[in-house]
Amino acid sequence: TRLASYNGIPVSQFLSEDVLQKVAADTMVGGATLTGLLGTSAWYAPGASVAYLVDSILNDQKKMIACSVFVEGEYGQNDICIGVPCIIGKNGVEEIVNINLNDQEKALFAKSADAVRGMNDALKSILV
Repeated sequence: TRLASYNGIPVSQFLSEDVLQKVAADTMVGGATLTGLLGTSAWYAPGASVAYLVDSILNDQKKMIACSVFVEGEYGQNDICIGVPCIIGKNGVEEIVNINLNDQEKALFAKSADAVRGMNDALKSILV
C-alpha cells in the first residue's frame, strides 16, 4: 500500500491507514470472494489480464505489469515462480523491476514466497 497511487498521487492522501489495510486484506481473498459469488473465478479477470498482456507484447508498449515469473535472486528469492513487477514488451518479460521494499515489506514478501514453496511441495507430494 505504501507504493499505491492514483494518477500519480499516493492513495494514502485519499484513504486512511485503516481503509488501506482493509483494501489489502480484501485483495488477499478476492479470488475466494469471486468464486463464492459466481461459482468460479475463471470469468472476466483472467481474460482481461491476458488481453492486457498480449496488447503490451504486440504493441511493444513496455508496460509494467505484475506477472508470475521465475526469479533468480530478485527480491532475495531464488528458484521459484512468484508475482513481481515486470516490463512487458515485444519480447515478453523484458525486465523484472526491482522496487526497493522496506524491511516489513521484504518480510511479507518472503512469507508469501514461503507459502508458494509450501504449496509447491504439497503438490509434488501428491503428484509423485
